[in-house]
Amino acid sequence: MIDRERLVADALAAVSIPSFTGAEGELASWYAKRCEELGLAVQWQQVEAGRANVLATRAGEGGGPTLMFNGHLDTSYSGREPWLAGIPGFQPEGFERDGRIYGLGISNMKGALVAYLAALRTLDDLPLKGDVMLAAVAGEIEKTQQGEAQGAEYRGYAVGSRHLVGHGGAADMCILGEPTENKLVLAHFGTLWLRLSTSGPFIHTAFSLGRLEENSIVRMRDVLDRVLAWLPQWEEEMSYGDVRGVANVGAISGGFGWRVSRTPRRTDLFVDLRVPPDVEMADARRRALEFARGLDGVEAEVYVTAPGAEIDNGHPLVGALAGAHEKVFGEAPERDVTRWFSDASVLTRYGIATVNYGTSSGLPDPELGENLEIDGLVRTAEVYTRVVQEVCA
Repeated sequence: MIDRERLVADALAAVSIPSFTGAEGELASWYAKRCEELGLAVQWQQVEAGRANVLATRAGEGGGPTLMFNGHLDTSYSGREPWLAGIPGFQPEGFERDGRIYGLGISNMKGALVAYLAALRTLDDLPLKGDVMLAAVAGEIEKTQQGEAQGAEYRGYAVGSRHLVGHGGAADMCILGEPTENKLVLAHFGTLWLRLSTSGPFIHTAFSLGRLEENSIVRMRDVLDRVLAWLPQWEEEMSYGDVRGVANVGAISGGFGWRVSRTPRRTDLFVDLRVPPDVEMADARRRALEFARGLDGVEAEVYVTAPGAEIDNGHPLVGALAGAHEKVFGEAPERDVTRWFSDASVLTRYGIATVNYGTSSGLPDPELGENLEIDGLVRTAEVYTRVVQEVCA
């Protein structure tokens, strides 16, 4: 049986340790100590200053596959963002209320990290043939360095899992406890980020009469219209089976709010183009740049290429998860294809068959912020326990 009380205590402790991207070190230390308490062999992987992965292994007796549980330490937000002020579930201060745990990162994905601990704690000294790995990694959140946004807090997109697989984190298969509403995610999209830039003269407003059309912001108006007209074509071409592709205009930047008496030298438009797992990133890049280079006087740059991932529905890990879920929840799990990114992108490139399977998305009430039902977390941990028994024993 899952130790519910200990699971809740671990979840509250983990949520209460700030671990915004770039500052995952303290939470990594906490997680390493919990793994050592379980008698696991712990490998500390320093990704860079203040950032680390924890790779903990429960050695098997031999003759069985290695199963990894992987989860990211970093949170999507820091809690200091002005728009999150006063929302308790978006603060790194865990608390329990009415059968739910509140706090930044509880669903994405500290709940999964402590559920892994609970699963291994439940197994105790049960003999296993295969190894079980717990990998707590830095830098998964979808973000990257760009322009003046430099430094560790912008190094996401699987930077930790890339380090992991290059430093001993090899396994036969992996469960990623991303919040999937307890669906089996058999495929997810990757992404390509595209920058489009227009340029114009840098002049004082007093001398700009008759030159409005030269303004880089004004020039971007036509570019934006062209992009919006093209995005449906991208979405159609980048569909995956019956799941339509998706794209988004994510940011625009130009000029200086504190000095609007000048016209901006450059204006940038940033586009997020989702790429299905059966399309090679080189092909997606080529298609995106073919469109961009057809825009007169526009500079184009692809600065993120993060491929998707997929696993065959007949893989033994999928069967083990489906069977365990049905025993715990009383019904067969749904299958899903998602348009968000996960570290399966990297793991599958190393031959590690990966399924995303975890608790709810944790945002049932936007006014309260991120929160997770305790019963759901306990049952998910029980599913993980059963999968270990099925796969490794």
